[in-house]
Amino acid sequence: MPIPDYQSIMLPLLKLLSNKEERSLKDCVSEIAKSFKLSEHEKGQLLPSGGQTVIHNRTAWAKTYLAKAGLLTSTRRGFLQISGDGQKVLGEQPAKIDQKFLLRFPSFVEFSSKSGSLEPDPIVVDNPETPEEQIEGAHGQLNSALATEILAKVKSCTPSFFERLVVDLLLKMGYGGSRIDAGKALGQSGDEGIDGVISEDKLGLDNLYIQAKRWDNPVGRPEIQKFVGALTGQRSKKGIFITTSTFSKDAHEYVKKIDPKVVLIDGSMLASLMIENNVGVSILSTFDVKKMDSDYFLGE
Repeated sequence: MPIPDYQSIMLPLLKLLSNKEERSLKDCVSEIAKSFKLSEHEKGQLLPSGGQTVIHNRTAWAKTYLAKAGLLTSTRRGFLQISGDGQKVLGEQPAKIDQKFLLRFPSFVEFSSKSGSLEPDPIVVDNPETPEEQIEGAHGQLNSALATEILAKVKSCTPSFFERLVVDLLLKMGYGGSRIDAGKALGQSGDEGIDGVISEDKLGLDNLYIQAKRWDNPVGRPEIQKFVGALTGQRSKKGIFITTSTFSKDAHEYVKKIDPKVVLIDGSMLASLMIENNVGVSILSTFDVKKMDSDYFLGE
């Protein structure tokens, strides 16, 4: 069963607390997951940031909105309880509780106004995503557009610039030791399908052999086999094949079966790694998403 959106969780959460006893949010998340018959995979599914499970995030926001309407109260850190108004609402036996329903409560209207939604805008009210999901979704869309732009630019660069770009990226990822050593290592050998060799770590305990292809056409299995043969000639067990294009299905299947460990980095992954490691990009703006520090108030 799909993971319910946070508005679909509101009524089940309120019913879960109908016996007037306080319950921990953690326990509520577990019970909500059980009531919606979520699989273990669904219960463990994370937000794109990886900081929280989707079901926990959505349950927490259902709790937040219900609390803003005065239907729930936070009794202590991580615990919640139904309020008198919440009991009255359950007495009405509503078929559904969502943001439109909560607009009948002045405290929620005030909260919505402070949040920038003065009117019950259907686009805002009916949005199934939590604020974190909206932020991370927008961030993902921006990065996807940026990756497309970066890849197009990389494909238009000269071969020598592409080599420097690969060096810069590997250095940012922790490989290669110094910039000078890495620059000398890559793009020098041209030996049997190997474009260069770079240290796996800053101490130079092991080497990685590199093949970098600024291509438009897909890289097939024959090219990978040639690279693997070159690795064998160097008695190496590790290699990275980077291309601005893609790899064929046969190429991906081949590297799964061979003894040398060969990592395939296609154009899409290359652009993503550049963004992640701040190579060829600059920060346009930053936003701090904060939460209350409950420990600060323990000495109240």
